[in-house]
Amino acid sequence: MKTAILYSTVDGQTLAICQQIKQILMKNGDQVRMVNLAEADADDLVCVDKVVIGASIRYGKHRPELFKFVEQHKAILDTKRNSFFSVNVVARKPEKNTPETNPYMVKFLGLSAWKPQLLGVFAGKIDYPRYGFFDKFMIRFIMWMTKGPTDTQGTFEFTDWSKVDDYAKQITEQM
Repeated sequence: MKTAILYSTVDGQTLAICQQIKQILMKNGDQVRMVNLAEADADDLVCVDKVVIGASIRYGKHRPELFKFVEQHKAILDTKRNSFFSVNVVARKPEKNTPETNPYMVKFLGLSAWKPQLLGVFAGKIDYPRYGFFDKFMIRFIMWMTKGPTDTQGTFEFTDWSKVDDYAKQITEQM
């Protein structure tokens, strides 16, 4: 099987998750190509059997490139085995870490005409030392409001890597 993994990331956690998925797919015999969603086009889709798209949330939204790509290439996506996952810090909460309960996944599915065959939601990472003043201030404020970590000296990874592995296995077994 040939698989394209397309990613939209702000700080790199979605890319890291995609790399983990790639490793598992390759161990199961897939040929995998990773492409930044901002640089992807129809050529990245036509020669593959499966498409995996991963996108992160920043300030409550997926990046515009996700919606643009899905809208432009929905017809091709629908002819492939396909999956989509969202990475967001809200998913650190057990009651918001499934496709059915995560507000950003629910919002994506409501706004997009594309209906992926397999869905995933993963908690992301907060890396305060890497952020500029504005992002550090805003993310800290959001974390304070949602009872998350506010120590701006810290890095907090919430990704459940075993959940990522299980998702990758679903891609190999169900798609």
